[in-house]
Amino acid sequence: MAIADSIVVLTGAGISAESGIATFRGPGGLWEGHRVEDVCTPEALARDPLLVHRFYDARRAALAGVEPNAAHRALARLDAEWPGELLIVTQNVDDLHERAGARRLLHMHGELLSALCASCGARRAWRDDLPPGTACVDCGAPALRPDIVFFGEMPYDMDRIDAALARADIFVSIGTSGAVYPAAGFVQTARWHGAQTLEINLEPSGGSHLFDESRMGAAGKLVPAWVDDMLASISP
Repeated sequence: MAIADSIVVLTGAGISAESGIATFRGPGGLWEGHRVEDVCTPEALARDPLLVHRFYDARRAALAGVEPNAAHRALARLDAEWPGELLIVTQNVDDLHERAGARRLLHMHGELLSALCASCGARRAWRDDLPPGTACVDCGAPALRPDIVFFGEMPYDMDRIDAALARADIFVSIGTSGAVYPAAGFVQTARWHGAQTLEINLEPSGGSHLFDESRMGAAGKLVPAWVDDMLASISP
């Protein structure tokens, strides 16, 4: 890809799948043995808060058993060495990008290692189990819930993401299905503003035809190669 200043990278479940984290939509529409509708909607939380809280408690605990892979580490290297503007937007709620060393990063769908107060909106780092009715440190309401963006809720930092896409010279989508909006529309926004677009995925996504280039294969191999190319483009 051509020399650029500003890069936006979108990562999805496919990048963390190589570390052993289950993708969002598994066989039969299940997510780690549960229907998505039973664990990732406001209605599910209201109907069965114990199930929803225990589901995310288990996922939070499971993070200790996985490690960042070569794709996470490559993006962290890009973060450390790219002299221009960079924003890594992840749809993933795990902490593998952070553990690999990425800093110019935001979680648009929330984080497992965070709790959200449904009463006052405060967000706090959280590593332990989170029983329903846990009190918020900020307002005292017994209203802490997993800091996960459920279906029907607005993703975080959309204004910041839209601004970065408008400035991007290159937009890269890694390991995403191209089926979940608003992230599925990022490629169109980036193209409209003149960015070059690249998809890296195991197989073509629903939006592959929208990208200037698609590279199919394991993120652990293709992402380090792409990062090498980008960093080589700035060498004197």
